[in-house]
Amino acid sequence: MNSAQHANQPGQPGPVKGKEQAPPPEPAYHPEAEVVVELTECATQDAHSVFSALRTSFACDRAPDDVPQNVAGVGPTVWTATFDVTDLRGTAEPRRLTEPVTVSLQGGYWAVARLRDSLAPAFAVRVMGTAAGDQEQEVQLRLENR
Repeated sequence: MNSAQHANQPGQPGPVKGKEQAPPPEPAYHPEAEVVVELTECATQDAHSVFSALRTSFACDRAPDDVPQNVAGVGPTVWTATFDVTDLRGTAEPRRLTEPVTVSLQGGYWAVARLRDSLAPAFAVRVMGTAAGDQEQEVQLRLENR
């Protein structure tokens, strides 16, 4: 007797119709609220400081223990993370940098502005340049110690 026949035998437990539990709903996905953050040519501890400050405020696609690491190679190392700025979780405290850091933000206008503003309590923020599109923009920031 195979398992399918066994499950259909009287007195044997089988699937209960109507009792299946639906999986919990996924958190709402808001692609317009995502900002891609790129850091390059900076110390690993500075990259970690910037990403940690942003994780204080917003959900991120990287785990908190995902610390930037140097990668050996010819070109510069680029650290990238995506932040969902839908919900503001908190305000970052001032952070220390070993040197000024250049950050590239890419996303919708509202999302980029919200993320940029969230950096102000942690760092001195200066806009170095922007490139605008129909629905998205790229902003270059320079972060320094407050």
